[in-house]
Amino acid sequence: MKDTRTARRMDEIQPFHVMQLLARARALEAEGRDIVHMEIGEPDFTAPEPVVQAGVKALQSGQTHYTPATGLPELKLAIAGFYRERYGVEVSPGRIVITPGASGALLLAVGVLLEAGEDLLMADPGYPCNRNFARFVEGKGRLLPVNADNGYQLSLADVELAWDENSGAVLLASPSNPTGTLVAEEEMAAIAEFVAAKQGHLIVDEIYHGLIYDVEAQTALAVTDEAFVINSFSKYFNMTGWRLGWMVVPEEYVPSVDKLAQNLFLAAPTPAQHAALAAFDPKTMKILEQRRLEYQRRRDYLLPALRELGFEIPVTPHGAFYIYADCSKFSDDSTELSRRLLEEAGVAVTPGIDFGHHRANEHLRFAYTTSLERLQEGVRRLGRFLGA
Repeated sequence: MKDTRTARRMDEIQPFHVMQLLARARALEAEGRDIVHMEIGEPDFTAPEPVVQAGVKALQSGQTHYTPATGLPELKLAIAGFYRERYGVEVSPGRIVITPGASGALLLAVGVLLEAGEDLLMADPGYPCNRNFARFVEGKGRLLPVNADNGYQLSLADVELAWDENSGAVLLASPSNPTGTLVAEEEMAAIAEFVAAKQGHLIVDEIYHGLIYDVEAQTALAVTDEAFVINSFSKYFNMTGWRLGWMVVPEEYVPSVDKLAQNLFLAAPTPAQHAALAAFDPKTMKILEQRRLEYQRRRDYLLPALRELGFEIPVTPHGAFYIYADCSKFSDDSTELSRRLLEEAGVAVTPGIDFGHHRANEHLRFAYTTSLERLQEGVRRLGRFLGA
C-alpha cells in the first residue's frame, strides 16, 4: 500500500468549508435546481473594460516575460500615485511589492516576520487562511474572540491583554471578512504604537478598501510607516482571477521581502501587472464607483431584510460585501442550518465555522455579490423556510 503520509502541519491546516458547500450547490444546479448564491466572496462583476483591453494589448505585444520580483516599476509608481490621490499619503514606490494576489503578500509577510513558534494575533471571527499561513511557516495563528460591542475588531485592550513572550505580530483586517467592519483610525494608531514598543510587527489587510459605505476610511499608512499593509486588485478592482495584489513594506524590510519573493514565486503574473496599469485610469475609476454604489444598494436592501426575518445583526457593516448574522434564533448549528438552507430552500450561505471558533455555530455570513433581484429571491426563500 502506498504511503500517503503528509507533513504534520497539514493536520492543522483546515479546508474552506464553504468550498464543499459550493460544490454541492453546483451539483444541485447540474440537476436543474435554481440556487441563489450568497456564499462566495467574489465580485459578480468582471474586470472593467479598460483593464481587459490593457491585458489583451499586453499579450499581443509580447509582455509575457518575468518582471523584477517586487513588480513592474510602472505599476508600483501608479500605486504610489493612488495612495497620494485617494488618501493624501506619500509612499515611496520602492516600498511597494507586487504579489500574486493578497495571499502572496501575506505569505511573504509571515515568512519574513514570524519565527517558528511565534504567535500571529488576529480577530475571531476572521478570514480563515490567515491562521493557515502562519502555520505554514511554523508559526501559530492565535485567535482572539471579538464581539459586536467592539465592532468585531481587535482593540488596543485586546492586544495588550493577549501579548506575551510568544507574540510576534498582530494582524488587523479593515474592512474585515466576514463582518464588513473597520478599525477606527485612532485605534489603529494606538495598536501600531503598542506593537512597535513591544518590538513586534503589525500587518494590516486592506483588500476591501474602496468598498466603503457611509463613512470615510483611511489607510493604516496614514498613522504608521512600520506596518506591512496588504491590498489587492481582486475585490474593489474586480480582478480576482488575474491573481494580483500588493504590499507596502517598511523600507528596511524590502531586501528581505524581495529575496523571499524571488524564491517563492519569482514574480507576479506579467500580463496582469500590465493590465492593472489601467485600473487607475479615470474611466476605470468611474466604473468602479458605479459598482461600489451598486454594492451599497444591495447592502441597504439585504441588511434590513435579514433583520426583518429575525437574524440579529447588531453592527452595520460599512465595508466589503458581507453581512455577519446571528442565526441562534433558528439554530445552534449554523453548519447544519446552511446545509438545510441549500438543500431545502435553494439558498447558499457560509457557516460561521469557516471564520474561527468564537460563537461560530451561531452565525452565518451572507455575501451580497449577486444582483439585487437574486438577493430579493433569496430573501423570499429564506422567509418561506424560516416561516417568517
